[in-house]
Amino acid sequence: MPSSYASLSRAQLAVLVPELLLIGHLIDRTGMAYAISEFGPEAMTQIAIEEWAGASPIYARRMQQALEFEGDDVVTIFKALQLDIGAPPQFLDFRFELTDRLHGEFYLDHCGALLDVEPMGESFVRAMCHDIEDGTFDATAMATNPRARIRPVHRPPRTPTDRHPHCRWSVDIEAEPGSPPLPPTPALETLGRTRAATLVLDPIDTTDEGLSHYRGDLLADLDFGGFSHSALVRIADEVVLQMHLLALSFREAVAARADGADQRHRVLQGQLIGHAGLAAQRLVAALGLGSEPADAARLMELHPMFNPAAYVTVHRDGSTISVEPSAAHDDGAWPAWCGPDRPEALQAIVRAVDPHLDVDVRPSAQGWSATVVRNDQPAPLAPAVALANLSLGARFEFEQRRSLPLTVI
Repeated sequence: MPSSYASLSRAQLAVLVPELLLIGHLIDRTGMAYAISEFGPEAMTQIAIEEWAGASPIYARRMQQALEFEGDDVVTIFKALQLDIGAPPQFLDFRFELTDRLHGEFYLDHCGALLDVEPMGESFVRAMCHDIEDGTFDATAMATNPRARIRPVHRPPRTPTDRHPHCRWSVDIEAEPGSPPLPPTPALETLGRTRAATLVLDPIDTTDEGLSHYRGDLLADLDFGGFSHSALVRIADEVVLQMHLLALSFREAVAARADGADQRHRVLQGQLIGHAGLAAQRLVAALGLGSEPADAARLMELHPMFNPAAYVTVHRDGSTISVEPSAAHDDGAWPAWCGPDRPEALQAIVRAVDPHLDVDVRPSAQGWSATVVRNDQPAPLAPAVALANLSLGARFEFEQRRSLPLTVI
C-alpha cells in the first residue's frame, strides 16, 4: 500500500522527518510517568532499559539497510544515531569526533532529556544518565557491531551545575580484546518476532531527484532537504515504525510487572493518549494544518499511530477515517488500543487542531470508523496530554544548520 507520506511535498517531508524523530523520543514523557506512578522509580528504570534495548537494535539495522550505510565501524554507529528516535536532532544535540574506523567520541552540546529531569533531582538524573544509558547504549551499538562498547568520559549529575557539554562518551570497537560479543537481550528476541520487526516497505527510487542513500562521509548535521522525495518517504515510514517498536517493547516490559489487566491498561492507555496528543500538536504546527474537521481527519491519516500504511490500514474520506485489521492489530500495537469503546487517543489528536472537535467512532464491517465532529463547547486538555506537555520537547524549535562532512581527527 502506498505510504501516506508520499502525498506530502519534498519540502514538507524535510520538515516532517526531524519532527517525527523528536515525536518518537517524547513517547517516554508520558509512559514513564505512569510507570513511576504504578511501579515505582526503580521498576521504571528497568522498564526503560528493557524498552530501548528491545527495540533500538531492530530499527537501527532497518535504517542502515534502507539508506545503504551498513557496516561494522564507528561511522555506521554514528549515522544510525542520527536517524534514531533515541537521539532526535538538536533536542539531543549529538556532536561526533572520529579517531579512526574503530574509535571515536560523541558529546551532547544540548540534552533536552537532561533538562527535563534535572528539576526532578539527582536520583532521576542518575537513573537516566547512568542506569538507563549503560543498559541501552551498548544495545544500540550492537546493531552495528556486537564488539562495540560505549563508555562515559563524563556525564551528569553536572559538576559544576552548568557544566558543558552535558556529557561525553567514547565509542570503541574491540575496546576489551578477547571479550565475547554482547548477547541479544530477551526483549530483543521478543520484539524480533513481531510483524513490525520484519515489515517490508517500498524501496527508495534511486532515480528520484536528491540523495537516495547515506553512503560516504558522516555528516555533522543531516540536511534532510538534501534527500530525495522517495528517500524522505522511506525515512518517515521507518521512523514511525521505530515508534511502534518502542511502544511494543514498552508494553512487554509493563506486562511483565503489571498486577492484572487493569494496571497494564492504565499505564499503556496513559502513554498512548499523552503521546497521541503531544505528537498531534507538533504535527499541526509543522505541517500548517487548518482547524476544520477535514484537517483533523488528515492529521489522523498522517499521525504516527496510523502509519506506516504498510503496517496500519487506514482510509480517509473527507472528515472520516476508517481503520481495518492489519499487521499492527496482529502485534497489538497502538491502533488495537483505539475504537468505539476507547476513543480517548483519537480525541486527543483532533483536539490538537481545535478543542471544539470530537470524534464519532462506530464499528464497521471491516473494523471501525471515526468521523470528526464539532461541539459547541471546547473540551479541556486531557490530563495525559497536559503531563506530556511538561517536557521541553513540546515547545522545542529546530534551527537551520549546514551539513558538513566529518573526517578522522
